Amino acid sequence: MSESYKFTYIGGTGEIVEKKSRFIATVEPVKSEEEALAFIERIRKQYWDASHNCTAFTVGQNHQLTRCSDDREPAGTAGRPMLDVLLGEDLHDTAVVVTRYFGGTLLGTGGLVRAYGSAVREGLRNAVILEKHPGIRLSIETDYNGIGKIQYLLNHAHIPILHSEYTDSVFLEALVPDSILSSTISAITEGTSGQAVLTPGDRCQYALLESEILLFEEEGKCEAFL
Repeated sequence: MSESYKFTYIGGTGEIVEKKSRFIATVEPVKSEEEALAFIERIRKQYWDASHNCTAFTVGQNHQLTRCSDDREPAGTAGRPMLDVLLGEDLHDTAVVVTRYFGGTLLGTGGLVRAYGSAVREGLRNAVILEKHPGIRLSIETDYNGIGKIQYLLNHAHIPILHSEYTDSVFLEALVPDSILSSTISAITEGTSGQAVLTPGDRCQYALLESEILLFEEEGKCEAFL
């Protein structure tokens, strides 16, 4: 993937009440239609006694797959407003179920649209939403005379060091955003008078979770570095 995009990293739940009707939103990260459908079925079983379990999900970097369901609410008053919230947030690989327990008072078309949309937003507020960025592992070999300059340049550009090894030479592995790879290589080369050996490695995607860097490899593995 060559572009940044937002996704749900950890799901969450949120609840609102409108005219005594309870709207419970459950948000879940999903990678495929199969995962989304399994999640929806699990929530429907959990809330089997609810009046409605309305659903929406989007999968893919470009929202290649989107689905929604009103689950017997009036057409266009539940699933589509829920999906619109996900798309409006440009949120990917995310599914949501809004469970309604009817409180005895009709909300009308506009009221239902607002309630289902608000419930999704409440669920998202309680989920962990991250943004993936494309990056490259950059291997750096230098002598001890050059390490101070390299560390300064990396810190100045907010480029994290994933691994370091100090032997006869110093070996570093840095995580460099795609957008500044060329300028980073140029800066290190100039700053060390061409003495550092720079080797671009595997491409990966990364996200920041507070002070933690999450790496998402192409095969789907995830490594965490503090």
